[in-house]
Amino acid sequence: MDADDILLDVEERMEKAIGVLKTSLAGIRTGRANPGLVDSLKVELYGSPIPIKQVATVGAPEPNQIIIRPFDPGTLKEIEKAIQASDLGFNPQNDGRVIRLNVPALSSEVRRRMVGRIHELAEEAKVAVRNIRRDGNKMADQAEKAKTLSEDTRDDIKQEIQDLTKKSESQVTGLAKAREKEILDN
Repeated sequence: MDADDILLDVEERMEKAIGVLKTSLAGIRTGRANPGLVDSLKVELYGSPIPIKQVATVGAPEPNQIIIRPFDPGTLKEIEKAIQASDLGFNPQNDGRVIRLNVPALSSEVRRRMVGRIHELAEEAKVAVRNIRRDGNKMADQAEKAKTLSEDTRDDIKQEIQDLTKKSESQVTGLAKAREKEILDN
């Protein structure tokens, strides 16, 4: 692998780790209804789990309500079961055409738990970024041993990987702080 390939690989993998964090943070609810709260939901249909977005439209017409409108009305019961089986804490109301989820206001205890979860997710993302840094440094060392990179080039790559790591970690911290503020302010 040459220097550009190593750096490109490291950068892409760090961006993916941040993308995973963004998706996870979207699933943490604030005091407002947000269709992202049910994004992780899988509905058991035709013998396999299917993401909710593939079987229904999800919207939040009011600040405290999510409406799930299935493409096939015959799947209402399965969607309702998936919501009840999940750990989202919602009580679905099925009117025969749509499912309504009322999003209750958050207590201070629930807010603290969610902030704790945000910190856990942020730390997992930072660990992932650091593991990617370790892998990138290892690739640079192997390339230098294989004589495809000079020592100076390897050191430059390692420095660039460190800069990418710092940038990614600060992005993770910023995302976590923004989400934490959102939860505590609503």
